[in-house]
Amino acid sequence: MPTSLATIKDRLSTHIGQELMVVAQAGRKKTTERHGILKETYPAVFVVDLDQDENSFERVSYSYTDILTQNIQLNFGDDDKADDNQ
Repeated sequence: MPTSLATIKDRLSTHIGQELMVVAQAGRKKTTERHGILKETYPAVFVVDLDQDENSFERVSYSYTDILTQNIQLNFGDDDKADDNQ
């Protein structure tokens, strides 16, 4: 698992334009899955353009802290996990 926000941002930057699935904790043993494309990374957040067939809104942003604290998990099509769990 990455141990710093800079490491997480660097790893995500290499996946810009790729399809991914975001699994987010929705409280009390509930999770939500959203499919989309990693659009951009910013100093504190990253933006995912969502699949319009599944979602009522176009894009969502998450903080790198969400990955660090394991509130969300990212799965890309070409590997098991973007957060690498190292």
